[in-house]
Amino acid sequence: MLIRDKLFIGGQWVAPSAKDTIDVHSAGTGEVMGKVPAGGERDIEAAAAAAHAALPGWSQTPADKRAEFLQKISDGLKARAEEIAKTIAQEVGMPIKLAGRIQAGLPIANFANYAKIAREFKYEERVGNSVVLKDPVGVVGAITPWNYPLHQIALKVAPALAAGCTVVLKPSEIAPFNAFILAEVMEAAGLPKGVFNLVTGFGPVVGEALVKHPRVDMISFTGSTRAGKRIAEVAAQQVKRVALELGGKSASVILEDADLAAAVKGTVNGCYLNSGQTCTALTRMLVPASKYDEAAKLAVEAAKGFTLGDPLQETTRLGPLSSQMQLDRVRSYIKKGVDEGAELLTGGADKPEGVPGGYFVKPTIFGKVKNSMTIAQEEIFGPVLAIIPYQDEEDAVKIANDSPYGLAGAVWSKDDAHAQKVARRIRAGQIDVNGGAFNMNAPFGGFKQSGHGREAGVYGLEEFLELKSLQLKG
Repeated sequence: MLIRDKLFIGGQWVAPSAKDTIDVHSAGTGEVMGKVPAGGERDIEAAAAAAHAALPGWSQTPADKRAEFLQKISDGLKARAEEIAKTIAQEVGMPIKLAGRIQAGLPIANFANYAKIAREFKYEERVGNSVVLKDPVGVVGAITPWNYPLHQIALKVAPALAAGCTVVLKPSEIAPFNAFILAEVMEAAGLPKGVFNLVTGFGPVVGEALVKHPRVDMISFTGSTRAGKRIAEVAAQQVKRVALELGGKSASVILEDADLAAAVKGTVNGCYLNSGQTCTALTRMLVPASKYDEAAKLAVEAAKGFTLGDPLQETTRLGPLSSQMQLDRVRSYIKKGVDEGAELLTGGADKPEGVPGGYFVKPTIFGKVKNSMTIAQEEIFGPVLAIIPYQDEEDAVKIANDSPYGLAGAVWSKDDAHAQKVARRIRAGQIDVNGGAFNMNAPFGGFKQSGHGREAGVYGLEEFLELKSLQLKG
């Protein structure tokens, strides 16, 4: 049992304002793996006050000195990489091999990357008779999700610190233990008191208090579109800056001239990563109607390779979902797909055989899906792929863009120029062309109800900066 009974506020581990706790469940077994404090408004008050007090000193700390701290944090996380991977594999259900590379590896890389960016970034420039300054926005409230918990924390905290902001972090109560590891690393790195603060708790209590707090200058949130709308509404009362990274329903467009086998395999992999609990998951596969039968057969074959199992076992390719609530949600969507007339090609809502307790769902594929169906329009957040036939390229682009979301997508063609031409027409924040790799320096974020603002690289740093002009005489 992992027991965390204190919060990290003002550079110290302090008792929470109340004795309430939150049970954290292991995704692989369904059993309680530990407890964390259920913080309250008084804890947010203390954290916001500490961050506000630390802001003048940290914002005036030279950028290269801030970079040194970021590098120390990266090194500290690296020293605990195995522990982080195991912790998140239990919290979220990602298989341990992937968790080591992604859940532990990306945060380590991002803190190091922002150390480099902080050193190289130009925080001021001369424009005519003006000096344009790029100042830190102030105290940042970071509210993060459970699916890539430490990675999403890093994408907010690292650039905020690089910019000279101070931070109050509210991590997901479903996967909070990794955030405590980060706080310990921050403390060991000697980060000045109050620059980073950690308060755990439930969104409607701690999250709401953080968004409303008058000393919090900006909210950076990753999570559901429903929660994002609420945050924007509350923050608007104080005209507070908000960055939102929300849901997705990404289309993988397989063009007529694509290598069909490679495109289908790449799409299924992109759909099932982290058991489908990925906002950029390629959950809609658009295929030419003339190639539907072949594509459906290839997809089912690819799905068979995703063996379910204990996330701590090296051989597991598909782990469980993160919680009972998530399991119930995904099963209800699978049932809805059947009810609305989609063809269930493999998987289904019934419990898979041969797996331990825990929140397991079968890798599922629906065929002959209409884009108007619920499973094609709403984010499921599970290993569920919808195959949608299209008539011609114009039809494919129309279907890809017929979504309330616009976070990600993919285009496949044997002709790179052709693929890029189609990708430019899709309204989404990032499009993979023929399986192009993730780039930590490219902007990450979405169009439409996928949110606004960008994370990663220099674009992520700029989210936490305000522009100020000094008009000079003569």
